Amino acid sequence: MPTTKFKNMLYRAMLPFCAPRCSSHPVSFMNGHPLSSRPEFESLLRRHHVLGSAVLLSSGTGSTLICSDSASPCHKSHPDTLFRVASITKTATAILAMRLADQGILDPDAPIMAYFHDSSVCSVLKGITLRHLLSHTSGLIDPLSLEHSVENGIPFTDILIDSRKYQPGHSFHYSNLGFGLIGCVFEAILNLPVGQIYQDYLFKPLKMNASLEGCLLPVDRIMPVTRILPYHKQQDLVLTVLGSKPLTTPDPIRHYGHTAGSMYTDISSLQSLFNVLILNNHHFISDSSLNDMIAEHASYGSLSPTLSYGLGLLRINDRSISDKMIYGHQGFAYGCADGAFWEEGTCRSVIMLNGGSSEARIGRLGVLNRDLMRWAFRKELPSW
Repeated sequence: MPTTKFKNMLYRAMLPFCAPRCSSHPVSFMNGHPLSSRPEFESLLRRHHVLGSAVLLSSGTGSTLICSDSASPCHKSHPDTLFRVASITKTATAILAMRLADQGILDPDAPIMAYFHDSSVCSVLKGITLRHLLSHTSGLIDPLSLEHSVENGIPFTDILIDSRKYQPGHSFHYSNLGFGLIGCVFEAILNLPVGQIYQDYLFKPLKMNASLEGCLLPVDRIMPVTRILPYHKQQDLVLTVLGSKPLTTPDPIRHYGHTAGSMYTDISSLQSLFNVLILNNHHFISDSSLNDMIAEHASYGSLSPTLSYGLGLLRINDRSISDKMIYGHQGFAYGCADGAFWEEGTCRSVIMLNGGSSEARIGRLGVLNRDLMRWAFRKELPSW
């Protein structure tokens, strides 16, 4: 994955020569409002090497669902295809946290060390609140051993000391470990496996077809993911190591890998989740919690001056995309670049989930997500 400016430049230079391409006419299914600029949309899919995707556009009064396929590798998308949405999971985690706060089950501003009884844990977590974790201002960074530790069930207590680098609330440092610890807090409070917590308190109430446990889903409906650069044939990923293990009992010391990026769902269910924020459907969370989520809590700084962060939400202030603030989240994992975004005040939204695409970035914003939003918010949706 390109993570530095130089790596991004090299990555984008190699894309036309080394990455697999989708077909000249990749759209395989469309239902809803007809596209005004379909050729431009298909050009976008080809330019970013999108390998099998579901895209949902909504104007607030109308919508359209578009599926695209790829031949080599063969990725076929259908309206009910399930995708691992990577870091878009963080928005689901934040909504769940605010709903539990509204119900008086937890306090976003209480020290999280109160939920754990290990004195060594408490000392490292001192001063960190749920709000810090939700806004990436906890002072925790991701250790190099994070993925290995998560997959092998190593207690977070073993890696926490090396992860505490800054004082809580002082600066923004994007942290998957921090968001993973939110799941540990949920389990410690409710004494249920985190997968069941999401089902009972989030997925079932919103009638979402979703799970943190990919192994509980029909595997033939899950979109495989292919990394397009470097591309290796027949190395598709369907279930991650974490997603292949069921969560049968609560384990607040080890279940810190799911709530940052392990949600599997279909695109219509993801729209239902985001409609909690776009339309405040059924007042699933309170107005004050919604306003808290979309407010700026941290800035990306000079690396990405158009980006800031709320609670589980990316905030985009980029006039090339829209004259209005854009909210949402993006997800990068194992070769995909997913995105779910809406435009402030208009109810216009765009969601893309895919089985592989360019992972190039401008600062920290995916170029695919930037170009898709420019097309949707500047051209396609205003024409409806």
